[in-house]
Amino acid sequence: MKLINLAKERIFYTAKSVSQIAFELGFKYPQHFNRMFKKNTGFTPIEYRNLN
Repeated sequence: MKLINLAKERIFYTAKSVSQIAFELGFKYPQHFNRMFKKNTGFTPIEYRNLN
């Protein structure tokens, strides 16, 4: 959950791309980050950014 919360903060408060955020969080492939984020939040990172 800490990783998800950190990802939410970075998605919401920075203008970095989702791929950049995924790499910063230690994911080798952005697709794995997207899948994990959606599984835990119900939204893709882009959908989450647009909601807020």
